[in-house]
Amino acid sequence: MYHCDGHFFGMHFLWWIVWLFVLIGIFWFLYKTSFRGPQKEDSLQILKKRFANGKISKEEYEESKKILEEDL
Repeated sequence: MYHCDGHFFGMHFLWWIVWLFVLIGIFWFLYKTSFRGPQKEDSLQILKKRFANGKISKEEYEESKKILEEDL
């Protein structure tokens, strides 16, 4: 009705701000859930746990660690 006269410009501007915050929230959520660090660190942590639990020998640990560190 009155949007041609500029009466609803404030509300239109408010909706742009709302959508901007929604988009920022979506990108922030995706960033926090998608990028949790390099995969190699996780592999090294698993290897350390297996060695600490006695599931692999020292030789296997050192060999696997050497291979994982080469990929970094």
